Amino acid sequence: MNHMIEELAALVGRDNVAADPASLEAYAQDESFVPRLTPWAVARPGSAEEVQRVVAWANETATPLVPVSSGGQHFHGDTVPSTPGAVMLDLRRMDKILRVDRRNRMAVIEPGVTYPQLQAALAAEGMRVTPPLLPRADKSVVASLLERQPTLIPRYNFHLPEPLRSCGVVWGNGETMFTGEAGTGPESLEAQWQAGGVQADPKGPAQTDFFRLLTGAQGTMGVVTWAAVKCELLPAAHEYLFAAAAELDELVDFTYRLDRLRLGDEVLIFNDSYLARLLASRDGVTVDPDALPAWTLVLGLGGREYFAAERVAVQKKDSEVLAGEFGLTLQSSIAGAATADIAAALAGCCKTPWKLAAEGACADVLFVTTLEEAPAFTEIAHIVADGHGYAAEDVGVYIQPQHQGVTHHVEFSLPYDASVAGTREDMSDLSDDLAANLMAAGAYFSRPYGPWAQPVYNRDAAARDALRKIKAIFDPAGIMNPGKLCFGAPVAPRALAEKEA
Repeated sequence: MNHMIEELAALVGRDNVAADPASLEAYAQDESFVPRLTPWAVARPGSAEEVQRVVAWANETATPLVPVSSGGQHFHGDTVPSTPGAVMLDLRRMDKILRVDRRNRMAVIEPGVTYPQLQAALAAEGMRVTPPLLPRADKSVVASLLERQPTLIPRYNFHLPEPLRSCGVVWGNGETMFTGEAGTGPESLEAQWQAGGVQADPKGPAQTDFFRLLTGAQGTMGVVTWAAVKCELLPAAHEYLFAAAAELDELVDFTYRLDRLRLGDEVLIFNDSYLARLLASRDGVTVDPDALPAWTLVLGLGGREYFAAERVAVQKKDSEVLAGEFGLTLQSSIAGAATADIAAALAGCCKTPWKLAAEGACADVLFVTTLEEAPAFTEIAHIVADGHGYAAEDVGVYIQPQHQGVTHHVEFSLPYDASVAGTREDMSDLSDDLAANLMAAGAYFSRPYGPWAQPVYNRDAAARDALRKIKAIFDPAGIMNPGKLCFGAPVAPRALAEKEA
């Protein structure tokens, strides 16, 4: 065992390898319900070359690798090992912003770059990247985009992984590749920049969008070592408007029309329970869910550079007229909540995971669907929750239009007190039952974490078998995060064999 530690140390440096119980404990479990399993060691590479050396070593020793690039608490079980003897490949040392290109509105970053770090660098150039909803301060931008976390501005969402474009990857077989536009030039970013390349087009090399093999893959195909991210200009003027409704159905047609006309920037919907907890994440803010509307649509209007205020004013008038056509009224404030608190929650990051503030633990069930189906799915969530003794009014609902309104992320958030004996097990049962009922009703789990994976892939055996063939090409030894999605465990790692001997 010590011999293998020394082998890893030779690849990434002795200070960047850990096998002590305290270090391993941080990776053994997260906030999800996946079984607890302690990894064998942690390796922290500092460059793409070191990543490639570790992947080659893992192939030689049949050692499972679990990539992770975000700090703090994790939530979906994708970074908890599924097989013994795993090495955590912690990429947080790779935290350089390699390039900010104002002219082409692009940034090239390593996987350890966080949202606060990137947004600060982009703000200096008058830009930003569209974030997910209130990411934690140590959340990796690359990890968020690879896992297709929904972003807040649907009209900039040209495909679900947006704003991810080209990337560099070390596949599970140890080979390197640049995807997209970057794959058509020399395998040197500096050489491509000198030749005028900007890594903006995600398609390629050739006719295959290889980057799609990495999105939603939970680290089972390879390790991304850099990513090109499309940016947007910071608005010089910005205003939020709100539409309140007693029923979700009242907001459906209006939301579709907003997305079709590309009107506004942020477009998102909360129920009262979710919005109250989101706002309560800010220090000193307390919100009574009963004081909020049952449903709130948030519309952000932005004006950039020239005539910014006039742009916002025109969008505001158009939005108000459009809302009236659907029997809605747009307001500059919402009952029971301060507009400044809503703006801060949508534009900022949280130091600690905000969903844990209410009860100390939270279970999320998330999927994609069309918006007109969301009310029926919400009713299913209430029925299932009630059947498990969980108060339906405590089920938080967040709906985020994606892909310019073509599809919608729907998230049911279930806070609970894990300190009460048996509650965690009860919530695990509730989560699984809810997911099963939603799938049966047609919900599409595009990010099938933990126990959701098997029923998802069993519904489409042809796609499952195709994915396994692709996995065999890019990761023939099965070392990359085995046991996730539809991929089984690899052969017994050498670390376990030496330990048993």
